[in-house]
Amino acid sequence: MNFFEVIVIGLMLSTVSYILEVKSSIDILNKKLDKISEKVGISNELEEDLKNELIDLISKGNKIKAIKKYRDNTGAKLKEAKDYIESLE
Repeated sequence: MNFFEVIVIGLMLSTVSYILEVKSSIDILNKKLDKISEKVGISNELEEDLKNELIDLISKGNKIKAIKKYRDNTGAKLKEAKDYIESLE
């Protein structure tokens, strides 16, 4: 193993460590936000009307429109939205 490979491996390990720290911080913030939401009465669940609309789009064969609508309303990433819509099928 040459010097360059050692440096690259070190940088990769450092990056992974940093990513894990950030993920942990995000998890803590999400837990705090859930508690705050609970206290002020903001539901973490989708509004029933939106959920029914998504189910309707899916039943009509408009899965892509349902994914887009879910993303527009929640700010979810594509994978998360796709997984959620598939869970409604």
